[in-house]
Amino acid sequence: MTNFISVQLKKASEVDLAKPLCKFIQQSYPGGDAQAEHCRAAEELSRLRKSALGRPLDKHESALETLLRYYDQLCSIEPKFPFSENQVCVTFTWKDAFDKGSLFGGSAKLALASLGYEKTCVLFNCGALASQIAAEQNLDNDEGLKAAAKHYQFASGAFQHIKDTVLSALNREPTVDISPDTVGTLSLIMLAQAQEVFFLKATRDKMKDGIIAKLANQAADYYGDAYKQCQYKDTLPKEVFPVLAAKHCIMQANAEYHQSILAKQQKKFGEEIGRLQHAADLVKTVASRYDEYINVKDLVDKINRALTAAKKDNDFIYHDRVPDLKDLESVGKASLVKSTPVVVPLSQKFTDLFEKMVPLQVQQSLSVYNQRKADQVNRLIAQMREATNLANGVLASLNLPAAIEDVSGDTVPQSILNKSKSVIEQGGIQTVDQLIKDLPELLQRNKEILDESLRLLDEEEATDNDLRTKFKERWQRTPSNELYKPLRAEGANYHNILSKAVQADGQVKERYQSHRDTIALLCKPESELNAAIPSANPAKTLQGNEVVNVLRTLLANLDEVKKEREQLENDLKSVNFDMTSKFLTALAQDGAINEEAISEAELDRIYGSYKEKVQESLKKQEELLKNIQNAHQDFSKMKQSNNESNLREEVLKNLAVANDNFVELVANLKEGTKFYNELTEILLKFQNKCSDIVFARKTERDELLKDLQQSIAREPSAPSIPLPTYQTTPAGGSKPAASSTPTPAPRTIVGTKPQPPARPPPPVISAASSSSSASAPSGTAAAPAAAPTPTPAPGATAPAGSTAPSQAQGPPYPTYPGYPGYCQMPMPMGYNPYMYGQYNLPYAPSPVYQNPGQAPYPAPQQPGYPFPQQPYYPQQ
Repeated sequence: MTNFISVQLKKASEVDLAKPLCKFIQQSYPGGDAQAEHCRAAEELSRLRKSALGRPLDKHESALETLLRYYDQLCSIEPKFPFSENQVCVTFTWKDAFDKGSLFGGSAKLALASLGYEKTCVLFNCGALASQIAAEQNLDNDEGLKAAAKHYQFASGAFQHIKDTVLSALNREPTVDISPDTVGTLSLIMLAQAQEVFFLKATRDKMKDGIIAKLANQAADYYGDAYKQCQYKDTLPKEVFPVLAAKHCIMQANAEYHQSILAKQQKKFGEEIGRLQHAADLVKTVASRYDEYINVKDLVDKINRALTAAKKDNDFIYHDRVPDLKDLESVGKASLVKSTPVVVPLSQKFTDLFEKMVPLQVQQSLSVYNQRKADQVNRLIAQMREATNLANGVLASLNLPAAIEDVSGDTVPQSILNKSKSVIEQGGIQTVDQLIKDLPELLQRNKEILDESLRLLDEEEATDNDLRTKFKERWQRTPSNELYKPLRAEGANYHNILSKAVQADGQVKERYQSHRDTIALLCKPESELNAAIPSANPAKTLQGNEVVNVLRTLLANLDEVKKEREQLENDLKSVNFDMTSKFLTALAQDGAINEEAISEAELDRIYGSYKEKVQESLKKQEELLKNIQNAHQDFSKMKQSNNESNLREEVLKNLAVANDNFVELVANLKEGTKFYNELTEILLKFQNKCSDIVFARKTERDELLKDLQQSIAREPSAPSIPLPTYQTTPAGGSKPAASSTPTPAPRTIVGTKPQPPARPPPPVISAASSSSSASAPSGTAAAPAAAPTPTPAPGATAPAGSTAPSQAQGPPYPTYPGYPGYCQMPMPMGYNPYMYGQYNLPYAPSPVYQNPGQAPYPAPQQPGYPFPQQPYYPQQ
């Protein structure tokens, strides 16, 4: 009687989790021990999936433990990896657990790039395997009963959890086995079976009959509800329905039986008989309808014995009135079971493989924080560099410090010599030429990578659109143009960046061309440089003048400010603070991260002092430049002015400006080269991302095409063809009315003999037979004239009144001319079992050997054959 329902496991296709996870880790985490550790964890996760899903599982606790550990790992990595079609794209394919498939189509399956789908299917297998383990328990001892009840309640909770979460996890219609209706019914079935186990334990422990009756009635209620949920739906295997109906009746019969014992104890003998009669009717229904599924012979015997004894005692002793079934009080109910809630971790041996990896939300917050930090540092550095360039421009316009050094008028000032030496040490004009020459190559490489990435998306999107046009509503997957919107936005952003970079390169080249000759002059030796600078004889010496000393002091202070800025810039770049702990704390406390508020507060705390130093430096420079300009005015008044000195001063100014431009050009070009190289790495990652999603979409497309082809193969290709009239006429029925369409003769079975029969004489057509043909039933035509009669072989004898068959028996389909399926090509005799004995005939009067359009030979009735020969219908 203990026939329990267990659920089949879903089958999963093989998936390599390690490769996409390792690729994401390498792209998102810096190299080192942490990255290598995360990659090893990804490989371990892939091995765990193969162990849990890639082999048949035993109905044992250890197999269930493996499944539970894998489910726990999936829950732990969900907030740490962005599983989606356009990020970490892993397509999980699962078959329907209850779909047996068809000859051509195979079983139904669904492939989705969704971790929620994988979790749902794994949890389904956890519940299914728990039901199988419970069904294997020995219910004759307490340990087996406890284990069965535990596993059934766990299975019920697993299926209930799927019912509550499957639609939100998949965002599309699931397969039938994990649909809310199906898993809801399975959850109720598991709960009913757990209640039945408690009933069996109460019976085994010989508890009070009133309690046992309530337990049984509650189990019957659960079984009845489960049957009502699925009786009109073709979602579960067909053998489940009779088992549920039988279990409902059996548990109700047990409830009535134990309630009858309680009535007997209370001396309610009529009620006892009424309940036993009801119980007997219930088990009789089970025995008559569901005997092939559940054997209730022992229960039937027990109830019948009790009913016979109760009737006998009541008839002879008590004479108590037996109430009607509707007058009996309903049996109470007592539920001792409930669905075990799914609380992660489910496994007692669970260890998070990615414990040191921060959640994805924290990663995203860190990324935004790092961008905010970089923006703030770049703003401060840009302010200081702009101020330095302004100071250099002011000094160059005043020809400082060359003006106060050029007191002799015929030598190169020391500041110009220092600038020339610095330019030569940095490679001079050759360095700038090489850097400018490299830029177009770097730019072209980045353009090619970006174009190739977008080409992959364009080709896949075009293929998807073509298939969507072809299959229309059957092509059920996310359209590529919607899926690729983030990638195309990212590609457009890279395209704009490259366009701006091209403009910046043009400005740098234009600036270089305007200062190229002066920079080349700085690269000359001192003698050539001195010859290129016009000489001028000063009217008086300014050496030791107070104004010159003031200017030198101010210039020295300005140089000190510049050095302080360089140190401040290095300090700003070196500041580092790990925000992981703060974001993790916020996530743990609030369940969410207010990144903007946390980041702004922390950046103000860290960089507040640096902002003040930058502002002090800017103010100090402003005062120094103002004093330098005032002192330079006094210096210019004291200095003798003439055309020669003005020309010399102009050349020295140009050399100073050329030095500043050289320094700035080299810095810009190196920064541009670095930018292009870094952009190449970013674009390669973008290309890999595009390649991965296109490959995943191609795999998904192939799977979907295969499923569509299988579903099309299962569909009927044409309407049903009506059968011939003779096949639709019932046996022994009236003969159908004559029709203009010929009715093919039934296939005649000729008994085989070990030796071929003697050659029969040729057919003889007599007047009697002609008259017989003339008197044939209406609707038949006269046979054509017989062929010439051949001479019988000597010694051949034949019984009187018998003739040879007119033609060999053909295949089971019609072969005479005029029928639509007629085929003129002859069949080799060696392949036709009905042509036995034809080798002895001098000729074979079979229609398959006649000329096209010629009618076959008629023949008289053969009395020796088991079936009468049918009249021949000639071609119309």
